Amino acid sequence: MTASSRLPAWARPSDVADLIRLSVPIAISRMAMMLMGLTDAIVLGQFAPGELAYVLNAWLPIGVSLGLGIGLLLGVQVLTSELLGTGREAGSGRIFRRGLMWGIGLGAALTLLILPLADPLFHWIFVAIAPASEAAAAAASGEEVAAATASVTRILAFGLMGHMITVACSYYLEALRRPLLVTCLMYAGVAVNLVLDLALVAGFWGFPQMGAEGVAWATTGTRWFLVIVFLILVAVLTPAFRRSPPAEKGEAAHQVKVGIGTAISNVAEWGGFNITYVIATWVSIAANAVYGYTVQIIGLCFMFYLGIATATSVRVAEAVGRRNQEEVRNAGRLGVVATIVLGVVLGVLLVLFGTPLSGLLVRPDAEIAGIMLAPAIAALMWMAALITVFDGLQATASFALRAQGMVWLPSGIHLGSFFIVMIPACYWLAITLGRGAAGVLEGAFIGCLVAGALQVAVLEWKAARPVSERAA
Repeated sequence: MTASSRLPAWARPSDVADLIRLSVPIAISRMAMMLMGLTDAIVLGQFAPGELAYVLNAWLPIGVSLGLGIGLLLGVQVLTSELLGTGREAGSGRIFRRGLMWGIGLGAALTLLILPLADPLFHWIFVAIAPASEAAAAAASGEEVAAATASVTRILAFGLMGHMITVACSYYLEALRRPLLVTCLMYAGVAVNLVLDLALVAGFWGFPQMGAEGVAWATTGTRWFLVIVFLILVAVLTPAFRRSPPAEKGEAAHQVKVGIGTAISNVAEWGGFNITYVIATWVSIAANAVYGYTVQIIGLCFMFYLGIATATSVRVAEAVGRRNQEEVRNAGRLGVVATIVLGVVLGVLLVLFGTPLSGLLVRPDAEIAGIMLAPAIAALMWMAALITVFDGLQATASFALRAQGMVWLPSGIHLGSFFIVMIPACYWLAITLGRGAAGVLEGAFIGCLVAGALQVAVLEWKAARPVSERAA
């Protein structure tokens, strides 16, 4: 008996190699999106660390909108992967075009909605319902926070449609097994974003230092640069805009169904995490900075997990297209185990290098209202390490479930975990018990723990069911 024959069915070397080959480029590509935000935060940390709160809070309406749109667009990847698995990828252009039109329409509608609502929304959050806090008032008034956040939000809103277009292109290229191309384009975007940050935030080359608003303009400008490049390459290299065979009956409905479930989950997770930024700001601007910079590291780690989750989704969808139940089950289990192994590695690195990481995020002497930011961030890295493991598990398991057609149960778990569990836990620990930034992070851990455990449990339950059953 050979060593490979004694391994579990899901751990075949060929499958592990396929997962790595697909997930690493995707993770590196997805990391580019996070690196744009991390670059913004680092530049702000050197020149205006107190304005990070304006950017993070602005992502409440922007993040929810993107989560909705990006979720709907996941159907582009799943259905294209199914066609690829059965050798019909030449007809995938109709899948892409359908998703592209949804992204353009939804992006335009959400932009028109956000622009007039930004001011009243943040006045309500930071003035009307904000709990009294002496620490918060010491740095900036509620009116100041509301006005600055609304201004940043309006600038970011102009990039919504562009973001959705690039996501549709990325999903399509990755499903056609061209992840390296996506990676190269996204890192070109990181470079453009960094140049714009240095100009508009740091004030290089004679530009004025615009702080948080400079970050927003850099993000929006970068997004539209990527739109132009992505659309040109998709048109030249893929069947995206070529004539496609007629769609099978129910194809559009299936694409919507896959996307709607993911959209709900994204709204729950992204909206939930963005509300935690609000809770941290209610504590104080300093607490928001400490918590926000810590979450930037968590978000960077999540991109590794997202690579595994996306690759797992592609491999599961291909197996579904081949109607192979064993391959479906093994692909999901391999993704979960890979996530756990990666989580242990990343957790150890965060704990060991917490201090130099915090020094990279903000100036060593940066402080807000007497609180030294770098030491406070470093002290929370052990909790960030724990959060990343369960955040990764909930992503991998839910992606694998949706690739099998199970939509509503994973979405319900996300809604319950992040809105019913996480947000109240963050408020209770941070404000009621007075634990500040640490309390917000502890509440986030509780939410991710519940989400990760439940999604994996459902994936194992689903593994015993036939592929033909597309549970809602």
